[in-house]
Amino acid sequence: MPAPQALLEVRDLRVEFKTGRGTALVLGGVDLALHAGETLCVVGESGCGKSMTALALLRLIPTPPGRISAGQVLFQGEDLLQASDERMRAVRGNRISMIFQEPMTSLNPVFTIGDQIGESLRLHAGLDGGAARAQAIEMLRQVGIAAPERRVDEYPHQLSGGMRQRVMIAMALACRPDILIADEPTTALDVTVQAQIFDLLRELQRDKGTAIVLITHDMGAVAEMADRVLVMYAGRVVEEGHTAQVLGQPGHPYTQGLIDCLPELGSSQQSERQELAEIAGMVPSIWELGVGCAFRERCPQALARCASEVPPMFALADSTAAAPHRSACWLRQGDDA
Repeated sequence: MPAPQALLEVRDLRVEFKTGRGTALVLGGVDLALHAGETLCVVGESGCGKSMTALALLRLIPTPPGRISAGQVLFQGEDLLQASDERMRAVRGNRISMIFQEPMTSLNPVFTIGDQIGESLRLHAGLDGGAARAQAIEMLRQVGIAAPERRVDEYPHQLSGGMRQRVMIAMALACRPDILIADEPTTALDVTVQAQIFDLLRELQRDKGTAIVLITHDMGAVAEMADRVLVMYAGRVVEEGHTAQVLGQPGHPYTQGLIDCLPELGSSQQSERQELAEIAGMVPSIWELGVGCAFRERCPQALARCASEVPPMFALADSTAAAPHRSACWLRQGDDA
């Protein structure tokens, strides 16, 4: 059967920043597709371009010094990169919402929780003050905040980190968006609260049918949440596929390295933990990428051509029309053939 049309399709998205040293390419041609009701996890180390991709989707790149230099962001067939500023204001927070990484800095400290949730309802749904307040209370109840009638009049500093993150989710979902972008939504939260946030996202997705782009560096979160996975390194996508494919048969040495870094307990017969693996070296600076594969200096399987040629995305041996699995690695050229 042909694959269903994507709700969101990104083609060759490129972002560059002008600096004192010249123009730096920070996103080097990102492609992705998101379908209705699915969770796509974008994973990679800090600085790989995950958050930059999310900001570019909503045209939130600070200009200057940054700009989207090429590509398309097709939302239900409409290229958002060509849309007017007025159209983008209608899309943001309404059709596509985003949970930012740090709720304490994302929430306005001088406005109550109810005012901040109600703002999008007044703007996009046309509700008056009383109706917006009532809907804000209901959203707080839906995301599991106790005593929402009291909390709606409180300020961000009066809430715990987990509660502030729930407020951010309530704000993002207030207008029942088609797509929710969650940028590290459990950063700095303890593991119990992390689990509660993931459970909440799954429950809201089931109830509302929202598609989720989950940005994370946590492979455990990927295993728990993702339908499909996009692995990024140095501003480029290096692997994509369904979760079972990527975690079960990783096609790129970088993906394998991320998986090997996961802490695992030994078998019941073993009394000690196995030593943690690590990926040697550091993510290169944007000024040190050169002309070849950006991972080559850290890769234990690098070939001579990796220093001079950027590998394209190759279809892997387990790839099918219904479940494509691709990797940007010269080692996989034979799989593609």
